[in-house]
Amino acid sequence: MRDPRTILITGASSGIGEALAEAYAGPATMLVLTGRDRTRLDAVAARCSARGADVRATVIDVTDREGMRRWLSGVDAVSPIDLCIANAGISGGTGGGDGKRGRGESEEQARRIFSVNLDGVLNTIHPLIGPMTERGRGQLGLVSSLAGFHGYPGAPAYCASKAAVRSYGESLRLALRPNGIQVSVICPGFVRSRITDRNRFPMPFLMDADRAARIIRRGLERDRARIAFPLPTYFMSWLVGALPAGLADVLLARTPAKE
Repeated sequence: MRDPRTILITGASSGIGEALAEAYAGPATMLVLTGRDRTRLDAVAARCSARGADVRATVIDVTDREGMRRWLSGVDAVSPIDLCIANAGISGGTGGGDGKRGRGESEEQARRIFSVNLDGVLNTIHPLIGPMTERGRGQLGLVSSLAGFHGYPGAPAYCASKAAVRSYGESLRLALRPNGIQVSVICPGFVRSRITDRNRFPMPFLMDADRAARIIRRGLERDRARIAFPLPTYFMSWLVGALPAGLADVLLARTPAKE
């Protein structure tokens, strides 16, 4: 969608969400931003306001289904949302403080990751699908990951939750197209953020968040079904996902653990 006027971005207090908020900030634009950290979110809101945007920043838990429904319904009733980017997400891993694998994710950790990364997306987009359908227009951007093309032993729940978002979004694109709603799935590789700052292993083609935001915005403007980048990492992720399972197991067995 070109020139959306009211834009919702979850997870806007850091990383890709923060960069997207600043990329879209400008006169005649309303930004509806959420994040978990009030101090960081207010700082992002202030910078976006300085660029001329009308900003509403709210700290809300995306896993709160009813709370999200009430809040989004209220926002959309006053300022119909043109573009929703469901970006909020967390990561985890199987490594301990010593970086060694073998302990595995705890059940609590895995459930929390699924709750934020998958339920959080559902809680963000579903309150808006009905109103967008009634208006016959709107756009949804679901943030998945290149890690969603195959499971990696370093972060099982993260990979699985992002795979679910990717598959769901690609299916939803076909289902909602007759309603005038555009759906894009966003699959970044390694992007500088508070999540990747914790990684102690090599991250090929690590990209700054502002560059990632420009790629995402351009892809959304062109209504791309899948916005995946950078290209070399995308190709390798796709290739691993296409390999026979036994061969992929051999190749991935020594991938580093995530702390």
